[in-house]
Amino acid sequence: MKSLVIVAHGSRRQASNDEVRELSSRIESLTGESFDQVKTAFLELAEPSIPGGIEQCIEKGAKEIIVLPYFLSAGRHVTEDIPGEVDTVRNKYPEVSIKITPYLGTIDKIADLMVEQANQAS
Repeated sequence: MKSLVIVAHGSRRQASNDEVRELSSRIESLTGESFDQVKTAFLELAEPSIPGGIEQCIEKGAKEIIVLPYFLSAGRHVTEDIPGEVDTVRNKYPEVSIKITPYLGTIDKIADLMVEQANQAS
């Protein structure tokens, strides 16, 4: 079983956290056979935590987990905090493959999406 965990920062504003959860639901509907489940986890200020979200997948039978950081730049959260949280779970479940994708800001098409969005406002 293969799972995708989308990791966001988390917010005190519940509506912001719900937006990320809704995005995860939309992504799940688009993944087809690629992932058996898509979950959301948060670095701070919201639940589940990164370890909690990954462990939810493991409890449902995931043997391979892809962690996708929903961040636009390589700040401390991307370079240190998220890998540290993931390593905590890796150490606890060495039989599960857990990989971290590059953060969203590295995607070549992000500039195209931003121009498209700006043009819609014109």
